Amino acid sequence: MNCVRRRARHAGFTMLEVMITVAIVGVLAAIALPSYSYYITRSKIIDGTVKLGNYRNQMEKWFLDNRTYQTVPAAGTTCGVAPPVAAGNDAFALTCTAATATTYQVRADGIVAKGMSGFGYRVDQTNTKITLGLPTGWTLPSPNDCYAIRKEGTCQ
Repeated sequence: MNCVRRRARHAGFTMLEVMITVAIVGVLAAIALPSYSYYITRSKIIDGTVKLGNYRNQMEKWFLDNRTYQTVPAAGTTCGVAPPVAAGNDAFALTCTAATATTYQVRADGIVAKGMSGFGYRVDQTNTKITLGLPTGWTLPSPNDCYAIRKEGTCQ
């Protein structure tokens, strides 16, 4: 009779192997999450600047039809086209200010609840684009005649 004991082989991972895997995943997450968050912020900025352009086009159509940027008859500083109301997924709220018969300004201000605190952009009847504000860590473009879409002040 053969009484040789066979060593039982245990299936599975050692604690060291698991900890190395956790460390690798942690490093990858530490690199990927800030980059992803920055990417999402930039996409929201583009959405806001596109909405500014669309609203500007509506104001120009209004001017062609009415020969004024104001409501007809001219009532104070009310723009001829009402700014769109921010929907549930919008990151910017548009407002039209300082409307006269021949001028207007449209602002896009970041909505704090959507993570866009500090962002602000403006366009007027001459298509002059200005970055009004950026959060800490972002650089205003120089000269400030465009929409800053990156932290280092790169413009659109």
